[in-house]
Amino acid sequence: MNILSKLFSRKSSDSQTPALPPLRRSYRGVEIKSEAEIEIMRRSAFIVATVLKEIADLVEPGMTTADLDAYAENRIREMGATPSFKGYHGFPASICACLNNEVVHGIPSPKKTICAGDVLKVDTGAVQNGYHGDSCITIAVGRVSPAAEDLIRAAEETLYKGIEQVKPGNTLLDIAGAIEDHAKAAGYTIVEDFTGHGVGRRLHEEPAVFNTRTDRLPNMRLKAGMTLAIEPILNAKSPHTRTLRDRWTVVTVDNGLSAQFEHTVLVTPTGYEILTDRSHITANAVGDRLSV
Repeated sequence: MNILSKLFSRKSSDSQTPALPPLRRSYRGVEIKSEAEIEIMRRSAFIVATVLKEIADLVEPGMTTADLDAYAENRIREMGATPSFKGYHGFPASICACLNNEVVHGIPSPKKTICAGDVLKVDTGAVQNGYHGDSCITIAVGRVSPAAEDLIRAAEETLYKGIEQVKPGNTLLDIAGAIEDHAKAAGYTIVEDFTGHGVGRRLHEEPAVFNTRTDRLPNMRLKAGMTLAIEPILNAKSPHTRTLRDRWTVVTVDNGLSAQFEHTVLVTPTGYEILTDRSHITANAVGDRLSV
């Protein structure tokens, strides 16, 4: 029996790993996804996008971040996937929930009550048939200050400026440069302590996707089949951060507001596809898509 025969005859005991793993190839250590893998990722990403859209619609003052975490976990499992974050390096929840000056990795808690005027970031992932989707949104809870509105709008615009640079032949620094230029022009700083990343069979894969121009890593050219989590984080004031005693929650050093948006993006032969796009999701779409 040759290697391929062994691969496709092997049965998996892990419900999140395909029994018949699709073939893939790599480019400088970055996985280039096959059509079969991409279709699995579309479903995982769709689950993530659906959960985030629903959370954005249901969140209201008086809820806790633990309420949102319980909702997200239930919905992810209800749609046939597993939360990517829960248990990942010991993280205890299915979402990261960050309020106001919290930058990333906020642990949901029944003691964290969401108030009108809050800037709420919700980041989540789902793994289905062995492949992950990953996305983050920032929500203005009720009526927020004009400064908060501007920051949230700029953070979302900055993400899309980066995504617009995704196409074969462009480079990672084309993405980073577009993000950096738009954020700075809007008057905000970029958190450099955290980057985007490849995503697929693992939640975090190569390459690192920087949000500012850098010479710290080779400037890789993009190829069709790459799947990237692009996720700029903008701060209203200082870009510097610190980690709280829980060893997870990262906050701004000056108590300034922070906003983030993230999408899982596929490099296509002609450009890009946003796998975690929420714009076309409707109340009845979940069952239709997942039954395909």
